[in-house]
Amino acid sequence: MENKKSKIGVLLINLGTPEGTDSKNVRKYLREFLSDRRVIEWPRILWYPILYGIVLNVRPKKSGALYKRIWNYELNESPLRTYTRAQAEKLGPLLDEPDVDVYWAMRYGKPSIDEVLGSMIEKGCEKVLFFPLYPQYSATTTATVLDAVFASLEKRRYQPAIRSVPPYSDDPVYIDALAHSVETHLKALDFVPEKIIASYHGIPQSYAKRGDPYPEECVRTTEALRKRLGMNEDKLIMAFQSRFGPEEWLQPYTAATVEKLAKEGVKSIAVFNPGFVVDCLETVDEMGHEAQKTFKENGGVNFVHIPCLNDSEDGMKVIAHLVKKELQGWI
Repeated sequence: MENKKSKIGVLLINLGTPEGTDSKNVRKYLREFLSDRRVIEWPRILWYPILYGIVLNVRPKKSGALYKRIWNYELNESPLRTYTRAQAEKLGPLLDEPDVDVYWAMRYGKPSIDEVLGSMIEKGCEKVLFFPLYPQYSATTTATVLDAVFASLEKRRYQPAIRSVPPYSDDPVYIDALAHSVETHLKALDFVPEKIIASYHGIPQSYAKRGDPYPEECVRTTEALRKRLGMNEDKLIMAFQSRFGPEEWLQPYTAATVEKLAKEGVKSIAVFNPGFVVDCLETVDEMGHEAQKTFKENGGVNFVHIPCLNDSEDGMKVIAHLVKKELQGWI
């Protein structure tokens, strides 16, 4: 490491995104993502024939078509990359600390954790705060980010002092920001939703049975939101989306919930995603397009998807609050 002034680095880390919407780029991204043992826990001898024989031959074209519907064509990138970069750019001025530099990376794809961490060390970061951008802890998200951090550090002769931002499923600043976003968007509507769905990304039930605390983390967020918004279980419903593969996942499923509500005569609903820090394929398309289509095809009339906090004022307030709390003693 070069002899430079000691710096503190903050590294925001999100899931990742393909570099393009074509099958080649989507396949490359999916291969890295779905090869992660934290994401797919099946034995490799069972999973790899399915992954390489079926999934990577079929899914890239389908996923690429979905990415095309949400792609930021102006910057030629996905919304997840656009918003994660914007969060990193806005966080520095909010921290207003001359010796703290903010960076961003992806768990899968580019820029990689290893690449960015190497750059941070070269630029003099002797202390690094890692921020996995997941409010609720799961081994499939937070843990695999930290796995990649440790793997990068393991091969380096010089290692900075490190910390990580813990999950914040019921942090008051986070809950208040989510509630304020929901209230603001609902006030702007020309209809009143009869039901509001808090839709979280699902995980297989087997993961939860083996000790993954994710379901309880989601419950904490939902209960805190119900209390803050003054809504009961009948009004604010918790559900899980993005099921993949043959296993049973956490239930109730969002798609089935939306369909059931419409068939029961509910005409107006709102959906938001408390487990996603920025909008991405699973929020913009799976909820904003697919869930809306399901609702209306089964008798529903009014549907709104409330965006994630992204790099909004409320969203940045949450990130800055958590980072400042974890930097105590360093600055």
